[in-house]
Amino acid sequence: MALETSPEQPAPVRSIANAIAGWIDRLGLVWVEGQVAQVSRRPGLNTVFMTLRDSHADISVPVTCPRTLFDSLNPPLVEGASVVMHAKPDYYANRGTLSLKARDIRMVGLGELLARIERRRQILAAEGLFAPELKRSLPFLPQRVGLVTAPNSAAERDVLDNARRRWPAVRFEVVHATMQGTTSAATVMAALQKLDAHPEVDVVVVARGGGSVEDLLPFSDEGLLRTVHAMRTPVVSAIGHEPDQPLLDLVADVRASTPTDAAKLVVPDMAEELHGVRWAHERIRSLLGHRIEREEHTLAQLRSRPALADPRSLLEARSEDVRALRDRTRRSLSHRLDRAADDVDHHRARARALSPLATLQRGYAVVQDADGHVVTSIGALAAGSTLDVRLADGRVHATSTGTTPDPATPAADPHPGDDDE
Repeated sequence: MALETSPEQPAPVRSIANAIAGWIDRLGLVWVEGQVAQVSRRPGLNTVFMTLRDSHADISVPVTCPRTLFDSLNPPLVEGASVVMHAKPDYYANRGTLSLKARDIRMVGLGELLARIERRRQILAAEGLFAPELKRSLPFLPQRVGLVTAPNSAAERDVLDNARRRWPAVRFEVVHATMQGTTSAATVMAALQKLDAHPEVDVVVVARGGGSVEDLLPFSDEGLLRTVHAMRTPVVSAIGHEPDQPLLDLVADVRASTPTDAAKLVVPDMAEELHGVRWAHERIRSLLGHRIEREEHTLAQLRSRPALADPRSLLEARSEDVRALRDRTRRSLSHRLDRAADDVDHHRARARALSPLATLQRGYAVVQDADGHVVTSIGALAAGSTLDVRLADGRVHATSTGTTPDPATPAADPHPGDDDE
């Protein structure tokens, strides 16, 4: 219902704002197409604020979207994406602003294309085709470099010229393929398989200049990605420029930002290597020189020591020690021998003193009867008994003529060894 107003009875701003809000609220849901120009996610809010811009005119409208809807989009919605929204117009009376409340968001055109690529990336990543542990290192100096590119293209010239400028002796095996269009993926796969079977090719470069997302779409083809994953030869992806990133960059062993960068990756720079060789040569000479000087200084110190300056001094000192020890040994042995000789003489004198022969030499004698018994008493003899007298120097054979007892000596038993019956 239209408000009745006049100069005398004007309507307040709130009435006009509420009337506009009520009229707009009666509008139904609409499908609107545009490009997302801006996305704002404010912390703590369950609403995401966006700006939807017309693709051909300089007209834009604010859009609010529930955070749950925004987070459920696959791939995630980014600025610049083309979308179709199912939204309801909404007028915020307090600020007098018109916006759209998004109920559904769908990618279209390039956005739909990017969404398909993102879904393919997620599937292949789940299979492990992009795993870092599968990446192979490039050879330092390959025998031959395989190159897959379009014939007579700027990418081919960049790779060949820069690689030969860095290493003039580098050899290439170039296989041309269609790098754009519906047949591009199939021709590139055939070229890769041919180079992978070549016995001298150590690394393969896939090079193409920049282009739109549609132009680079063949390099996100699933068949091409699986072919690269199955190759035994390391692959360098040099597709487009730095911002471009087809899925081939993820499955390849090395990603080059440009074809020129790929040439720098596959072959070393001869000037840098020669500089490194010269530096290493000088470094080795310097280290060897310092080592020789240090060893010469050590030898000079060793030669200056008394032991090496006159080696005989050590021998003379040791000779004196040996002579002193020898003399000391001789004296000690002589003393021990003298003491041992004295001990022998002493023991010999004691043994001689205890010997019966020594007693005989003092004038004593041993008398034996005819049976060989020692006579110790006159009672054992009778007149006419045959006797054998042992002296110090021999024996005397005698005959007893009689016996005379000694009054000072008690009578002895003629047979001291016999027992009384």
